Amino acid sequence: MRKLFTSFILLFLVSGIAKAQSVYQPYTYQFYQKLDADIYSTKTRVHSSLKPAFADDSLLRHSYDSIMNLSGLKGRFFNEHQIDVKGSNYTFYTDLLPDFNLSRDFEGKRNTNFGTLGLQIGGTVGSNFYYNVSAYENRAVLPTYLANYTNQIGIAPGQAYAGIYGNEYRWSYITALVSYTPSKYLNITAGRDKTFIGDGYRSELLSDYASPYPFVKLTATLGNVKYMAMWAYFDDPLSIKVDDGDRKKYGVFHYLDWNVSNRLSLGFFDAVVWGAKDDKGHPRGFDFTYVNPITFLRPLEATNGSPDNALLGFTGKYKLSDGITAYGQFALDEFEAKNFFSSSGSSRNKYGWQLGLRGANLFSIPGLNYLVETNNVKPYTYSERSSVINYAENGEPLAHPWGANFREGVALLNYSHKRFDYSFEADYGHYGLDTDYLNFGKDLFQGYIDPARQYGNYTGQGLTTNMVYLEGKVAYLINPKYNLRLELGGIYRSEKNSQFNDKTKLITFGIRSSFRSIYNDLASYKTH
Repeated sequence: MRKLFTSFILLFLVSGIAKAQSVYQPYTYQFYQKLDADIYSTKTRVHSSLKPAFADDSLLRHSYDSIMNLSGLKGRFFNEHQIDVKGSNYTFYTDLLPDFNLSRDFEGKRNTNFGTLGLQIGGTVGSNFYYNVSAYENRAVLPTYLANYTNQIGIAPGQAYAGIYGNEYRWSYITALVSYTPSKYLNITAGRDKTFIGDGYRSELLSDYASPYPFVKLTATLGNVKYMAMWAYFDDPLSIKVDDGDRKKYGVFHYLDWNVSNRLSLGFFDAVVWGAKDDKGHPRGFDFTYVNPITFLRPLEATNGSPDNALLGFTGKYKLSDGITAYGQFALDEFEAKNFFSSSGSSRNKYGWQLGLRGANLFSIPGLNYLVETNNVKPYTYSERSSVINYAENGEPLAHPWGANFREGVALLNYSHKRFDYSFEADYGHYGLDTDYLNFGKDLFQGYIDPARQYGNYTGQGLTTNMVYLEGKVAYLINPKYNLRLELGGIYRSEKNSQFNDKTKLITFGIRSSFRSIYNDLASYKTH
């Protein structure tokens, strides 16, 4: 292992030798699954678990280019950026991003809508420098279940603080990054965006759900090993105030992905989160101990009596065939051997796991891709002694959007043919909400040192709730460069427990654009 990291350092020093062109592709599951036939083929060895990725001169470039240059419609409006300049040593593009839809909630007997006007600017300088800025102004009349969520935490799901104006919510959403690839071995990216780790639809380690955050990221590739080190700065509006503004905190993340063979990949993850100030208002700031990019620092800093929040994780995938890939994750938030290997249901037994199957060209139909997965997270996982160091950003989980104390089964089916995209999702959730002013382990902002019970905990405890979520979409892709499309969709959602029985039956239609991830398959954050 020491030789491996020495090799990485040498690569940093000689990184100017080789040049490689990289173009950043924002991550959404709906786009990336279109590459499954290549990524999860037994003939390839792709680092698939670290996203967003860069479309460089790899074996994926041909498939990526074919998606971005669809046939059928001719003309600049259908195949190019709105402003697209290509010079001898640079490119520049900009697009106006409309995102408007109208919807009807038949269960709630009310009209809802979502309206966004966005702008993106991007381009390249030379063969190794890339930049992109995307900004959106949003306003919406939300379905009841999303309005309840936004009211409870003050955040439009996964985006930003949302102000209320009558029955309408308004918010701004911005991402920005610059990326420098001095060699095919190294990429340096800084900006304000999200990162996703894993091969599934969800991630229990680091997902693209919470609001975008400032970060600096190093990604090094050496043969069959890819290594990421990232430093991030988070906002925390829900923790106890110690001054006039929101609490702030820092995070450092490491992830090593090893393609053992064309079929087998293993990954190792760690994260540490700490507050910029403690609960008494004493400043700490950025801890330069964590500048070291080498993974698995926790054992070292723990010997110094560190109070910081650490998370360890493991990922893996195995290609059973060209059509079937098994994958999984394990997240360990705290380890006490006597509790971990017992059945006492200790509140200190904090971990989560994921298992799934995914593949491409189902029934030998090109473009018909699928995923089936289960996620399970024990009560109190991702929470901490002090809420400011919990595993969350801007009031929302950094990992799975449901927080903790849940089981989930989700299945997705996607089909793309020419400019038509079809998608279907079925999701079942079983989880427990806090009730009677007791902490049953779902709310990450409740300290786990004050649980409803020390022992006898189980998944779904508290206000036991069951949710069924079904969503179908059909879209016609007008311009693939910025994902401009006409989209018709339907949502059925049922969430039931002993206190409420909420149902949503929604039909939506609109013109959509951009690649940003917007999740509607959310569980309630609290009782209501």
